[in-house]
Amino acid sequence: MIGSLHLAELLCSRLCHDLSGLLGSLVGVLEIAREEQAESETLTVAEDTAVELAQRLRLLRAAWGQDSEPVDVAQLKTFADGLFASRRLRLDLFGMDLDAEFAPGAGRLLLNVLLLAAESLPGGGIVALSGSPASNVLVTIAGPRAAWPPGFGACLTDETEGWAIAITARHLQAPLTALIAREHGIRLSMLMPAGAGDTALPPLLLSFGNP
Repeated sequence: MIGSLHLAELLCSRLCHDLSGLLGSLVGVLEIAREEQAESETLTVAEDTAVELAQRLRLLRAAWGQDSEPVDVAQLKTFADGLFASRRLRLDLFGMDLDAEFAPGAGRLLLNVLLLAAESLPGGGIVALSGSPASNVLVTIAGPRAAWPPGFGACLTDETEGWAIAITARHLQAPLTALIAREHGIRLSMLMPAGAGDTALPPLLLSFGNP
């Protein structure tokens, strides 16, 4: 089983990785702004990058931080907008009650599932949520090259075997999502519809009742 220190190190590395690209862009455009005497187009890019950076930081704090809070559907959409904006991704909430609110643990897990879904759609695509915090939520992803990370299924069924895939910071999100589900007593499973072929992409089911 992965040690607490190693997990903290991986988490720190992943956080720095996610923020460094946006921060580098912000620094670069601000330097150009100084050289160009603050032309409006350059400053617009800087402002947009700063906003995206702030949104990403809020999402990671809510998803990975120790102190979680309830998350309603409107907040879920705001978090997703910040994550999906530059990745050609779209969140489909037509199957959700727009007035629903998720308990802290469930909300935190959903945010990690969104992070995992974004990683699983390198060519862009759609993340669809349907269901209710009172029972369960189904998560489907669709798009070019859509695929859950290798070994993710093992993370859901065997914690020790699942952690074996956490070899670098880039492989952290799958086992971390499974660990957070287990920590909050939420059952997270892959579903394979009857009659689906071996190449079908299974949706994720988050069950908020007793696991």
